Amino acid sequence: MCLALAIPFYPEKLLTPLFGEISIVSKNFLPFTVFGNSVVIAAATAIYLLIYNIIWHKKTKTTLFEENHKNESFWRKILVLITGYKVSIKKLKEKWHYYPLEDVIEKEENKVQCKLILLPSDKEREAIVERLVKAIEDKKIQDRVWASPGLPMLIFITAGLITTLLLGDFVWIFVSFLFG
Repeated sequence: MCLALAIPFYPEKLLTPLFGEISIVSKNFLPFTVFGNSVVIAAATAIYLLIYNIIWHKKTKTTLFEENHKNESFWRKILVLITGYKVSIKKLKEKWHYYPLEDVIEKEENKVQCKLILLPSDKEREAIVERLVKAIEDKKIQDRVWASPGLPMLIFITAGLITTLLLGDFVWIFVSFLFG
């Protein structure tokens, strides 16, 4: 709302986007374009995380998913690959903005079952971290666990504003490219 009040229209007299003309949406209501660019940038983090995980896997020569995750579906594993990466349990405990993407369930005395979590909850975070710490201390799972960085949308909105002013409307550029 503050952005809509501060810069309701594209500042044509101050800036010209590097990629072509100013879109109709930007001319009439700039915050829609900023929001569209923000969503595109936020979605691009999934591509970044997937590439990061593949490079990490190749570099460390370790498996992405341990034997404990063999019962998880292929699509659940893909969603975890594009929303998080492996971090040490120490980092997960110290940094409040990391959310665990896996949990452990005690099965037998020396066995645990790991399950991947797609929608981590802030309420359950501490309990899950404690269960993971206990399982690692008991040497039932490895030291590195799947976690998602909790990135606030404000970061993407700021990046969306900068890219809108400098580059233009990503959606408009894509549609113009498709339809000439």
